[in-house]
Amino acid sequence: MYRNILVPLDGSELAECVFPHVEAIAAGFQAERVTLIRAIEPSELLSSPSVVGEFAKARKRAESEGEAAAKRYLQQLASRLTCDKAKLRTTVVVGKAAETIADYATNNGIDLIVLATHGRSGVSRWILGSTADRILRSACVPVLMVRAPGCIPGI
Repeated sequence: MYRNILVPLDGSELAECVFPHVEAIAAGFQAERVTLIRAIEPSELLSSPSVVGEFAKARKRAESEGEAAAKRYLQQLASRLTCDKAKLRTTVVVGKAAETIADYATNNGIDLIVLATHGRSGVSRWILGSTADRILRSACVPVLMVRAPGCIPGI
């Protein structure tokens, strides 16, 4: 049922709290592939003609460095994860996190997305937004949202 599992990560310990769940699901469903993914949002520097030439190289360099750091981060995590017989992959995508991750899932045969959530509600959710919620609403595959350890109900 869940052969190809996608695990979005954002560099936080919170995001990594899903690992025991991913390992159990991968073993229980005899998953073939587990993909760790990190979305890097593109730089939003000014784009007027007078500054494009001046900042284009710096922007490109910053994005390349961000992608390289994200790849190293995912490789470190992959070495800690035990997914039974599933092949472990890592990938970095560039774009708005929720939409890019949902698109990746659709275009790559993903059967399940497993991600962590703060579980915010009310004003804090409205102000800070929720990438997990946006993934849930835009993905066309099942999404398992894991609450952060030590969460407080109603917050």
